[in-house]
Amino acid sequence: MKTKRKQQPFSASRYLASMVPGSSELNVRRGQTIFCQGDAADAVYYIRRGTVKLTAVSKAGREAVIGLLKAGDFFGEGCLVGKRKRVTTASAMSSTSLLVLKRKEMIRVLHQKQALSDRFILSILNRKARIEGDLVSTLFNSSEKRLARALLQLARYGMDDWPTKIPKISHEELAKTIGTNRSRVDFFMNKFRKLGYLDYKGGIHINPSLLRVVLCD
Repeated sequence: MKTKRKQQPFSASRYLASMVPGSSELNVRRGQTIFCQGDAADAVYYIRRGTVKLTAVSKAGREAVIGLLKAGDFFGEGCLVGKRKRVTTASAMSSTSLLVLKRKEMIRVLHQKQALSDRFILSILNRKARIEGDLVSTLFNSSEKRLARALLQLARYGMDDWPTKIPKISHEELAKTIGTNRSRVDFFMNKFRKLGYLDYKGGIHINPSLLRVVLCD
């Protein structure tokens, strides 16, 4: 009696790398820019490894962090709906591996491969939910709660493979991420360290107990 071969779970990374003509791998260093606000929008990016930050700068020169993306996320999808220019700047927060997918090929495979289409939609919806959550947090939460939430997101809290060490990030970058000043971030990071919610041994390590800050009224 023949035994059925166990079907392997769909891997977006493997499929995109092997089945999409013209796809290419891009490896970037921490702090390196992937694309800039105003650049031509002609490709979608998939994060295989690492963390990417999306920022935007106003005409007055004020910079805002739009989102923090992790492995498994897509970005740059504006080109699929006719956006000709990038509205954000994307930069690597850690050593990052990307797949670059030309617009026409991305549209083609989204129509042809249901599993990829499902994964892409889920990624975009999850990111939309995170951005909405960040907006609500900015409007209604204290800077202490916003900082705790940002740290937990960077540590991939709630994911099966979430690490306790986050990508290297300065207090200045954290301040921009949550919309406050560096002195406030310095104060709360020291407070979290004294309470045992994080430590700086070999990087910033997050303790799950930091969630108490987010949940407390």
